[in-house]
Amino acid sequence: MSDRRRLLGQRGEQLAEGYLVNKGFRIVERNVRTKRGEMDLIALDGKCLVFIEVRTRRSQSFGTAGESITWKKKQKLRELALEYLQKSAQPIPSFRFDVIAIYTGASTQGEDFMKPVIEHYESAF
Repeated sequence: MSDRRRLLGQRGEQLAEGYLVNKGFRIVERNVRTKRGEMDLIALDGKCLVFIEVRTRRSQSFGTAGESITWKKKQKLRELALEYLQKSAQPIPSFRFDVIAIYTGASTQGEDFMKPVIEHYESAF
């Protein structure tokens, strides 16, 4: 992955985290890595544990951020969540999967970000 793409992803995750905190979510973990893959954010929305996939794009030229989450990616996120829940020391009354799609509108001349557009899809899958 190129540095530019990695930085865009990191910036998107920061924006998503700020957005969620402003909505009253409590961030539990960031970038949870296992042998199988990575979950971007895990948060609490009240008593509901939320596994959040963040997709950041400069534009929608190649489709929406949400459309980039394939069936295979959804399946991997389900497996990662199950692993996380099995290792959890406390009972989880409910959980869901959300997607945060961010469009930065960044120019091609550098990392000049315009005001991002953030779309939040609760219970996305």
